[in-house]
Formats: sequence, structure tokens, C-alpha cells
Amino acid sequence: MSAAIEINDISFAYPGYPSCINNLNLTINQGERFGLFGPNGAGKTTLMQLMTGLLTYQKGSLQLLGNEIKKHNKKVNYLFGFVPQDFSFYHELSPKENLAFFGAWAGLTKEQIKERTLQLLQVLGLEDVADKPVHEFSGGMKRRVNLAIGVIHQPQVLFLDEPTVGVDVQSRHAIINYLKELNAAGSTLIYTSHQLNEAEDLCTKIALIDEGNIIAHDTLQNLMTEHKQDGLEGLFLNLTGRAYRD
Repeated sequence: MSAAIEINDISFAYPGYPSCINNLNLTINQGERFGLFGPNGAGKTTLMQLMTGLLTYQKGSLQLLGNEIKKHNKKVNYLFGFVPQDFSFYHELSPKENLAFFGAWAGLTKEQIKERTLQLLQVLGLEDVADKPVHEFSGGMKRRVNLAIGVIHQPQVLFLDEPTVGVDVQSRHAIINYLKELNAAGSTLIYTSHQLNEAEDLCTKIALIDEGNIIAHDTLQNLMTEHKQDGLEGLFLNLTGRAYRD
């Protein structure tokens, strides 16, 4: 099976601070729904930003679909999508206007943008508000706009950082179902969240990271069997401890 992400001995430190990613190795295969979990400050968001090129690692190799991220050209950006925890759209614009802007930025033609916009507005339940400014929307609707922007160019790899935080049950259900559909159509999902029940439903394989190191990596079922746990929450606490993390 080909790798979507291949990480070999990468390290990273913010200026003036000790290393927060330590000689880390990880392979994420194409077609996986991969969950990355850890306590606050464990390094999971930093690792995701390294995988998307937002941060530059000081040591090692990190390849996305065979392309070294540190040396990649702009074409590699079209291979992946990123749905950040913070909203990444223009609040004064409508969903349709946001998708037109970000679709053009991703290199789509006008015809492609029109086709994808209609598809996404329909599947994410935004048709009735397609022309309304996003600042009027509920949190769940904004999350769905955020997701639509991240996938408008049909990326092969999709990074998701807390994609359902702060949404209602209906929006969470719609988002998770759509992510499964994307995966079934061929997209690799790389996901991080504090919603551990949601993660159990979505992820086919997981890694736990703590203090910049991968401390567990396998299918959830294999890890639960190995550590004699009956869910991701118990596994998480068993491996990372119960002390507060700030």
C-alpha cells in the first residue's frame, strides 16, 4: 500500500524553546481514516502544521504523496486540503462567494467552481443560505462552510483539525457522514479532535502523541486489546495519564 504521509526522523523546535517534536517516525497509508490524538501541548497540532507545510522541520524527511514537503512547489498544495480549527473564510461573504474565491485560489476553472459549489452546498445542507453572509450563520453552519472550502478542489489528502468543535449533534452527524463519503471515494483523512467518541466512529487507525513522541500506533481495536481497554478514552488515559495538561 502506498503512503500518503511518510515521516522519517523529523524534529522541530519553536525559536527559543526545546524541541517539541523529537526524531518522530510515522507512516499514514493512502485510503486511511487516521486519527492523531494526545493531551494539550503534546505536539499534535504542530505535527499537523508540519505535514501541511505551515511549519518547517529542522531535521529529517516528511513526504506527502512522495513529495518532500520542505522542498515542494505550489502544485503539491493542490494535492491536499486543510480544515483548520479556526474559521478560514471571509465572514462578510456568502458561502457561494467564499467557494468561488477559494476555488479560484486552488486553481479550479469557473466551470469547475460552479459544479463543485452546487455539489457541496447540497450535500452539506447550505443551499437555502448560499447567498447569505456567513457572519449570520450558526456555529454548525460555519463549520460546514469551513469544510466545503477545504474540499472544493477534491484533495487526495484531507487534514482536519477539530472539524466539529462547538457544533450541534445534527451538524456533527452530517460532517462525519460526509467525511466517510470522501474517504470511500478515495481521500485519505488525517484528523485530530478532543471528541473521542466521534473519533472511535470515524478512524480506522490512530496514533497517540505525547511530549513530541508517538507512544502508540495501530488500529483502535488492536490497541484496546493490547492495553485491556474498552474505548479510546480509556486507552488515552491509560497511556497519557490522568494529570491535568495546560
